[in-house]
Amino acid sequence: MNIPVKELLDKLVKNGKLTQEEADHYEVASLQKNIPIDELLYEKSSLKSEDIIKTVADLEEVPYVDLNSSPIDSQAVGLIPEAIARKYQIIPYRFDPSQSVIYVGTVNPFDSQIIDFLEKKTNQKVILALADKNQIKKMINIAYSQGLSPEVREALKEYIPVNGEKKVELNNVSVHEAPIAKIVSTIIEFSIKSRASDIHIEPEENRTKIRYRIDGILQEKLSLPKTIHEALISRIKILSEMKIDEKRIPQDGRFTFRIGNEEVDLRVSTLPTVFGEKIVLRLLKKTGGIPGLIELGLRGPQLKDVEEAILKPYGIILITGPTGSGKTTTLYSILSRLNKPSVNILTLEDPVEYQITGINQVQINPQAGLTFATGLRAFLRQDPNIILVGEIRDKETTQLAIQAALTGHLVFSTLHTNDSSTAIPRLIDLGAEPFLIASVLAEVIAQRICRRVCSSCKISYEPVAQVKENIKAVLGPLLPKNFQKDPIILYKGQGCQECNNSGYLGRIAIFEVLKITPSINRMVLQQETGKIIEEQGKKEGLIMMKQDGYLKALEGITTIEEVLRVAET
Repeated sequence: MNIPVKELLDKLVKNGKLTQEEADHYEVASLQKNIPIDELLYEKSSLKSEDIIKTVADLEEVPYVDLNSSPIDSQAVGLIPEAIARKYQIIPYRFDPSQSVIYVGTVNPFDSQIIDFLEKKTNQKVILALADKNQIKKMINIAYSQGLSPEVREALKEYIPVNGEKKVELNNVSVHEAPIAKIVSTIIEFSIKSRASDIHIEPEENRTKIRYRIDGILQEKLSLPKTIHEALISRIKILSEMKIDEKRIPQDGRFTFRIGNEEVDLRVSTLPTVFGEKIVLRLLKKTGGIPGLIELGLRGPQLKDVEEAILKPYGIILITGPTGSGKTTTLYSILSRLNKPSVNILTLEDPVEYQITGINQVQINPQAGLTFATGLRAFLRQDPNIILVGEIRDKETTQLAIQAALTGHLVFSTLHTNDSSTAIPRLIDLGAEPFLIASVLAEVIAQRICRRVCSSCKISYEPVAQVKENIKAVLGPLLPKNFQKDPIILYKGQGCQECNNSGYLGRIAIFEVLKITPSINRMVLQQETGKIIEEQGKKEGLIMMKQDGYLKALEGITTIEEVLRVAET
């Protein structure tokens, strides 16, 4: 593909990707060295490859596809053999059965010979789109190995409609059949290899979409034909011991999956939608253990405050944050630390996510009458030292938790509030008396989860003046001394194979630990607002969640963008 040098550079300047001076320099270099301009820019410029390719596609007026964000369409992959994809360096990424069109990623979208060859081979219309050469190589490996094994492609052939008719009547399909079982196994195996925490199997009008939550972000990775949706759902329902014929109401279940030496618990939830049942599978690893407090991200004065609070013989310690902010993991980490043969620990959860040896764990069952409140009443007759109540969500549970703390027990629980200081007004709102809260509340920990910068492709950079000023304003006296003289340096991931080009790998929590001091206790009695309690906490050394995040960004653990994504207030 002959790309006009001048036009491409002019477009990059117009789009603000290059300065005119840089463009002139690359134009001369391209002519002198006789190197195609796109290759020169990949090699010598700091531009992202997708910016260059997108601009080339725009200039040549051809379709462009970003394969990193485009899911694997299993039907498209099944139509073009792996040998052909590797030989011609192409990747089928989408199939439109209604129009009989396969969309194919390539480095040369003007290759009419490959179009003719593929159309004869597949008996479908082919549309070529410009894609990144490295992305094509990576996606061929994923599509034809990890994402879709040969067995799965064979399975799909059995269920793909031929001439508008289903090859197999789904109502008569035994969901124990190897093909569907293999597809389910492949979906779960791929999620484990990708370090996903959740799998979303979502029906749409013409396809079934598979999304994985990796490091807290949902990514669409796979697209399956709609014809296998019912068989897929039925297979998962059988594994989870749910009713297969009940499709009108939500259901819950769980099962265990083993891959190699790794065992994973899957918590399954179904939901009826317009186009069929949606299933979400939450992955809970049995192997790998529970992280320690330092591994979670607690350190310095925050770690010291938490360690002091959990060693008290009685009182209430609350962990706050929205769903998916890691509250349960933090609670398990604390319980593992307190777990000794001399201590009786009872937990009441919805559901029990990790099983810990030596701890008596109870799962609530509202249908049978076992709620947080009834379970907590029974706990008080079981001679406990430490009680964990999964969540304080109503007046009765609030009062029983306070009662348990008043009678000499250490109580842990979670609460849905945005920060640590608003937990106190929330308890009052749930019917707790201020003088009782003041007597028993020991500490409130608020938290969020940020993605970690990938250590394999981490680079440092100096942020713009506006970001520097923001860091100084947020941190104030907490700004490390070396940054008060030297320039502020931040870190980011460039994107590599290790982190799937995201620049992030793994997660870390950011915390806000509010210690209940005598002065804050007086404010509780006076029913002050969360804001006033927060201001008092700051005077007594409270490190805000955003400040903790910024300190971790300065250390290169996470990025400012991640902190603002989860903790901007």
